[in-house]
Amino acid sequence: MQDHNTIPKLLVRNASLYGNKTALREKEYGIWQSVSWTDYLEHVRRFALGLAALGFGHGDKLAIIGDNRPEWVYAELAAQALGGVAVGIYQDSLPKEIAYVIDHADARLIVVEDQEQVDKMLEIKSEMPKVEKVVFYDEKGMKNYRDPLLISFPEMEELGEAFGRDHPDYFLNEVAKGSGADPAIISYTSGTTGTPKGAVLSHDNLLSMAKNLLSLDPLTARDEFLSFLPLAWAGEQMMSISAALWSGMTVNFPEEPETVQENLKEIGPHVMFSPPRIWEDMVSKVQVKIDDSRWLKRLAYRTFMPIGYRAAEARFAGRSVPLGLRALYFLGDLIVFSAIKDHLGLVKLKRAYTGGAALGPDVFRFFHALGVNLKQIYGQTEIAGISVIHRDGAIKFNTVGVPILETEVRLADDGEIISRSPSVFLGYYKDPEATARTLVDGWLYSGDAGYLDEDGHLIVIDRIKDVMRLQDGTAFSPQFIENKLKFSQYVKEAVVLGQNRGYVTAMINIEMGNVGKYAEKNQIPYTTYVDLTQKEVVLELIAREVAGVNKDLPEAVRIKRFVVLHKELDADDEELTRTRKVRRGFVAEKYKVLVDALYGTQDVVNVETEVKYRDGRMARIQTSLKVMQIEQVG
Repeated sequence: MQDHNTIPKLLVRNASLYGNKTALREKEYGIWQSVSWTDYLEHVRRFALGLAALGFGHGDKLAIIGDNRPEWVYAELAAQALGGVAVGIYQDSLPKEIAYVIDHADARLIVVEDQEQVDKMLEIKSEMPKVEKVVFYDEKGMKNYRDPLLISFPEMEELGEAFGRDHPDYFLNEVAKGSGADPAIISYTSGTTGTPKGAVLSHDNLLSMAKNLLSLDPLTARDEFLSFLPLAWAGEQMMSISAALWSGMTVNFPEEPETVQENLKEIGPHVMFSPPRIWEDMVSKVQVKIDDSRWLKRLAYRTFMPIGYRAAEARFAGRSVPLGLRALYFLGDLIVFSAIKDHLGLVKLKRAYTGGAALGPDVFRFFHALGVNLKQIYGQTEIAGISVIHRDGAIKFNTVGVPILETEVRLADDGEIISRSPSVFLGYYKDPEATARTLVDGWLYSGDAGYLDEDGHLIVIDRIKDVMRLQDGTAFSPQFIENKLKFSQYVKEAVVLGQNRGYVTAMINIEMGNVGKYAEKNQIPYTTYVDLTQKEVVLELIAREVAGVNKDLPEAVRIKRFVVLHKELDADDEELTRTRKVRRGFVAEKYKVLVDALYGTQDVVNVETEVKYRDGRMARIQTSLKVMQIEQVG
């Protein structure tokens, strides 16, 4: 087992190296509970032997669904220890989505978190005939469940203990048989069109990514990481599993998804990896907090933030920060920047990553003004997470960086970004046609359009299929404009339109909390989200935000008309993927009446929608949406 070429082999190594050092930490009932590397291995061993007792073995599939918990990683590594494959499923998936993945992946067993997920499994029981057992690890509310399909996590470990007494060497022998070429996980891409595809990633894929990332940005066994993004996402797998096992760092799990911000402050992680929406939400919260603060704090913020931006711009340009500016920045850090970083839980960060989608340049500038070493990465599930990254000291906010070690990146004739590395996946499970389209002669075709600048930095424009052209042939990236809109504390989501049209328009979701506070401050009463979206003061507020974005856009692609949507875009309504990417085509078709109005002469559109009142009542109502001309607000 000297080569440590699989994830379970690394676990065995780490238990030997680090012993009682904390490997995992979970907050339960307000108290952080620690799991040592020795205990981590023991849980994996017992659960793996429990799987073996049920006949699970090489090539079998184990599906896992739930919040980030130690039991998730125990189950994943246990399956891999026996030569099996883990299949992660997003915890907010609908039953029909879960049924598709479980059946398509040929999962024999499923590990779920709690009663909510068990109920989903029982609802779709008839649609997953290959499943032999459903293992649950949160027993709250499960006392009266008697379905023979169900078994608790502790019962599985007890089963494993009994199996281990009769087969004392079974676990380590199975781990030793593992090969780096063996499939380790099947990660189902959320996909903005069609059904999800299962990307098969091997141990070699995952560990070469960890090795190459950590050779650039080292982490050690003394470092801390907070795991709060879905473990079904390849990006979280990269950090919580691959990088954690490679480096020996401690992985922390929040008490609840809602307590992440509080837990970030408590842990003070040394590294973070989050998609743009997390960073955008942080900016929004800071802006609201400042607006609600006393005049002296507002004055300090408005005095020192421009200094932070000037220092960041100097660093972006590769210039040394002048002595006078450094002194002012030091003062700003004492008075403003450190307090904001501490409030966000970022004060100990060595570096932070963003990926999964483009991050708006305004958000990027904001964090660098605070002194947060935020770096863009670029990659796909199909390349185990990363192909390109910013290097420390060579950060250009309008790029995603340069290729990591052992990775080649080039452009196809049509401008498509293609890459090749040891981390490129084995293919899509049971989909040779899609594999052949995506993987050609070892090159991964990303579907993204981009180009390389004079320093070899990659600039990603947009998905090739999403790059739009106006009637006059003017090309533009809707994603770029959407990101600029989302820098506003009042805009949660935006869908920009304009393909083969005479001008650019947008459909906008407001940020309910921030806009609600704005309305209350201006003494504007409202009853529901729908009611709030169509208040005249709110429409004028959003129009000012759009006008501000337009100032930074070429005249040809400025937003001329927009509508504030009466409901939030939702993954459950198939408007977003589980990673919050807009299903642009689906949204445009679903709201065709609004699109037609944006490009017609209508100023008001009547729609029917479901509303939830503050007292919990639900009702379907007719509401009128106003189409705004951006010129209406000067």
